[in-house]
Amino acid sequence: MKLLVFGGGGQVGHELQRTLKPLGEVVALDQQDADLTNLENLRTVLYAQSPGVIVNAAAYTAVDKAESEPALAQTINADAVRVMADYARYNGSLLVHYSTDYVFDGEKQGAYLENDLANPLSVYGKTKRAGEEAVQDAGCHYFIFRTSWVYSAHGANFIKTILRLAKERDDLNIVSDQIGAPTSAELIADITALAILAWQADILPEGVYHLTASGETSWHGLASYVLDRAIAKGMKLNLDSSKIRPIPTEDYPLPAKRPKNSLLDNGKLTGHLGFQMPDWKIHTERVIDQLLHQEMK
Repeated sequence: MKLLVFGGGGQVGHELQRTLKPLGEVVALDQQDADLTNLENLRTVLYAQSPGVIVNAAAYTAVDKAESEPALAQTINADAVRVMADYARYNGSLLVHYSTDYVFDGEKQGAYLENDLANPLSVYGKTKRAGEEAVQDAGCHYFIFRTSWVYSAHGANFIKTILRLAKERDDLNIVSDQIGAPTSAELIADITALAILAWQADILPEGVYHLTASGETSWHGLASYVLDRAIAKGMKLNLDSSKIRPIPTEDYPLPAKRPKNSLLDNGKLTGHLGFQMPDWKIHTERVIDQLLHQEMK
């Protein structure tokens, strides 16, 4: 079986190249190999590769920039996804597509379920929701995995930014009224491989699933935890968690509106797979260890 990964150079795509290897031949393409803004070329790539499984880890993820580039975000996050879904429909392939907590408005009390009403607040969220609809409307075999607050030791993300700033600054202001479950690219890739195997064994039905770590925190809570653990492990930083001031969202205005509640209930997925997701702190510790190891090289 051939598995074709789009976004192979990103955080999740990087990890997928490890977890999908036991399942068959893995072809991972990055932006240079497959330009998702060129839909005709994307069709050519799909038919040339002829995959049995398509894993789309590519996306336009510049949340604030998307507010001024809505057409580009729509092309990558929705139109290109429709091309993949159409290919999967006509060729009997499985499409695995990743979506986001940004499809919700964040007003719910408690974690969102898969069938809760989507009401995205930003261009990014609206285009990701359009991508979901493109997959569902195509009638192909599919999984849509919604996740949140993704990080890894590879690529750019909040954890790496906080550690960099902690070496450069004497204090930080971090938003404290947005909550979610930080979820590692490693966990997402591991579960993706398990889901494909479970689908092949008729254990996991196709559909939309929330794929996040367990537990919850705020951006301020995550930053504080990361700095405290990094210092405890021997990383040299200018500041610790006592120098991080919690601030409300209103004090840190950005072009794109964020959902204040990004919690996604993962019970549907874990119920089918038969195990619980690890707490968000588990993989956060692993990434801090990896970054510390990189720093010591």
